[in-house]
Amino acid sequence: MPDDRPTIAGLGEFGLIAQVTRDRVQPASTLLGPGDDAAVVATPDGRVVATTDVLVAGVHFRLDWSTPQQVGRKAAAANLADIAAMGAVPTALLVGLAAPADTSVETVAGLADGLWAEAAVVGAGLVGGDVVTSATLTLAITALGSLEGRAPVTRSGARPGDVVALAGRLGWAAAGLAVLQRGFRSPGVVVAAHRVPEPPYAAGPAAAAAGATAMIDVSDGLLADLGHIAAASGVVVDVGRPGVPQKLVEVGAALGVDPVSFLLTGGEDHALVATFPPDAALPTGFTPIGEVRSGDAAVLVEGRPYDGDPGWTHFRPPA
Repeated sequence: MPDDRPTIAGLGEFGLIAQVTRDRVQPASTLLGPGDDAAVVATPDGRVVATTDVLVAGVHFRLDWSTPQQVGRKAAAANLADIAAMGAVPTALLVGLAAPADTSVETVAGLADGLWAEAAVVGAGLVGGDVVTSATLTLAITALGSLEGRAPVTRSGARPGDVVALAGRLGWAAAGLAVLQRGFRSPGVVVAAHRVPEPPYAAGPAAAAAGATAMIDVSDGLLADLGHIAAASGVVVDVGRPGVPQKLVEVGAALGVDPVSFLLTGGEDHALVATFPPDAALPTGFTPIGEVRSGDAAVLVEGRPYDGDPGWTHFRPPA
């Protein structure tokens, strides 16, 4: 059956921009929003934290698995979590949209609604961007943030003796992806986690205030992302074997998958994992999961190398 919904080709570039920005409320940090050659965002701290992620249809999302609103929220969350992982508070999003001319206006409006909705969770604004034609639907998101006077928390500060602690959940998005890949739509709770992650945004600044020595968001898998901290800090990170929530046990049993792999190597929950000095009081929401030791950079599970792929990476050679 032909799709007779209005397309972005019919609306035009500037009509599309007007539709997705009209009547939107900006936070106080947005001094000048969409409509000029560039936006103006307040930076009382004098420094800007910036990050960019690109999401491509068929690689990062599928519109037969998720609604446009869910994709928009997921795209925003991936970037906002990176800002939080630096110990900063998100202030603004910039959006580059590349889409086929026959993309429906409804689809793009849904993407915009999702982006605005997730930005609102942290009090950030969608302050500008660009739209172009492309063969593949693609979102390129840039997030900005403020350190509010704090030092940034990087990947390179972990020291032997530090405690490794986690805020947020692991494995739920990976379980949801595994369910969808098998052609199912339930359990709904894990599918929802894949469609719209729930990063613990406030935990990032709280960790920075509590003296975190290193931090990263878990986008590609706990072991893979801890590997970045281990490499940047020149240390061994040793984590315990995690307890598996009953729902993930059930999903693993149904799919014939070890559910521990969801937690250790699954990404896209955007939990925050940080290292803290051994005498530091962990902020509310953080749970100890391991320790930092001296040695050549490595990530271990209960003192041993993990037997398997530690997580997602682009451009992986064929097996």
